[in-house]
Amino acid sequence: MYKGRGAQIQVKNRFLKHEYVQEHLEAIDEFDEEAPRSKYIPIFPKTIVNKVESPDVGMDYSINPYQGCEHGCIYCFARNSHEYWGYNAGLDFERVILFKENAPQLLEKHLQKPTWNPATIVLSGNTDCYQPLERQKRITRGMLEVFLKYRNPVGIITKNALITRDLDILGELSDMTLTTVLFSITSLKEEVRRKLEPRTATAKQKLKAVEKLSKRGIPVRIMIGPIIPGLNDHEIPNIMEAASNAGALTAGYTMIRLNGQIGDVFENWVEQAFPDRADKIINQIKGAHGGKLNESRFGNRMRGEGKMVQSINRMFELSKAKYFGHKPKPPKLRTDLFVKTDRGQMGLF
Repeated sequence: MYKGRGAQIQVKNRFLKHEYVQEHLEAIDEFDEEAPRSKYIPIFPKTIVNKVESPDVGMDYSINPYQGCEHGCIYCFARNSHEYWGYNAGLDFERVILFKENAPQLLEKHLQKPTWNPATIVLSGNTDCYQPLERQKRITRGMLEVFLKYRNPVGIITKNALITRDLDILGELSDMTLTTVLFSITSLKEEVRRKLEPRTATAKQKLKAVEKLSKRGIPVRIMIGPIIPGLNDHEIPNIMEAASNAGALTAGYTMIRLNGQIGDVFENWVEQAFPDRADKIINQIKGAHGGKLNESRFGNRMRGEGKMVQSINRMFELSKAKYFGHKPKPPKLRTDLFVKTDRGQMGLF
């Protein structure tokens, strides 16, 4: 297996007519058998805030400063979006990273629009805003500075402990009830995490990050996403207990669904990563989605159905009541503090 990568294959981009393939191992074809190095490519979009049309994702607006994600999570639904850029959902997704260096400027331009009504904008609706390249590019930090300047609420979804670097800005936003963090924790077992999402923070680092954020007064929710039956579903109570002890206020979960080319990527991966239970995992995923690897219906696609799913949901709800029932609900983020202004001149309120 390629070390440090989730996907172990390239898959066909459904939008491209031609592709490179290696037909013979012993031929004139020259393919690098080592784990391919990451490539970072700047792109320059004209807008940065996306209106979210899907009714079941829990957000109205999102921003993605990066396209592709070096975390390499094998199950990531965003893999298919890489095809629109001419790459594929396999290795390309985690080795060819596009970054939007002008994102903070575009965000400020958006917030200055006369038509903008303050609303929560979520960082990482598609790919993680705190993936490894953020340590160098600091694009997410630049956007947080803009959110603070305009007092516009911002939600953050991540699975990287790098978020604690920005405790200073997040703390100021939280003091005004302008931010909340959704932290993804999929497994407490390092041997599983290393294969499942190879370049994310370890579970120990994630829990420490949850603790740091919570101690600073920043509301943290956790997401067990996705639950993969036969692999991590039995960890639900332990994950929720650990997250609660670290200071998280509540929890949610999603059921894995392998849409588009991700099915091929996942099946190839699970046969190599967990050969002893690959068939069981694949069959249980299909069992949660009416015999298919994917479910596209809103409301059902991230929940699944059937007796096994009902059992998983029951386990989750009991664990939630036990470990989070005594905690306050995360606060609703404020929009009344928004100031449409440019420092240096009087602005419109």
